[in-house]
Amino acid sequence: MTAMKKTKKPHGRPSKYTPELAQKICDELASGRSLRSVCGGEGMPSWSTVLSWRDNNKEFSDQYARARLSGYEQLADGLVDISDDKAGDPQRDRLRVDTRKWLLSKMLPKIYGDKIDVQHGGTDVLLEALAAAGERARNVPRG
Repeated sequence: MTAMKKTKKPHGRPSKYTPELAQKICDELASGRSLRSVCGGEGMPSWSTVLSWRDNNKEFSDQYARARLSGYEQLADGLVDISDDKAGDPQRDRLRVDTRKWLLSKMLPKIYGDKIDVQHGGTDVLLEALAAAGERARNVPRG
C-alpha cells in the first residue's frame, strides 16, 4: 500500500500580499466599508497585516489612499439617504449621521471640517497700552 501524502491547508488568515487580494480589499473600502469590517470577512488578512502592506508597499499605499477617499465620499453621500429615511428610528439615525459627520470632519478636514474663522482682535488695545506706557516712560524724571 502506498502512503497518501497529506496536503497542508493554510491555517489562519492570509498574510501574503497579492495584487488580487489588495484589489478586493480596496474595492470594499471604496464602497464605504471600514477596514475592520473588511478584514473580518472570510479569507481576509488581519487589520494589522493590511496596514503593514500599506506602510511597506508604495503601490498598495496609493491604491489604499484612493480607496479610502472613495469610501469617505460614499459615507458623505449616504448622509442624505439616512436623513431622508422617514421609516427609521430617529435617534438611531441621528447617531448614524453624527458619527459619519464626525468621522468625515477628522479624515477630510479640508472638505468636511468646521471652518475656523480666526480674527486677530485686540491690536488697537495693545497699541494704545504700549503708546501710553511709552508716554509714561518719557515723562519719568531723570535723576
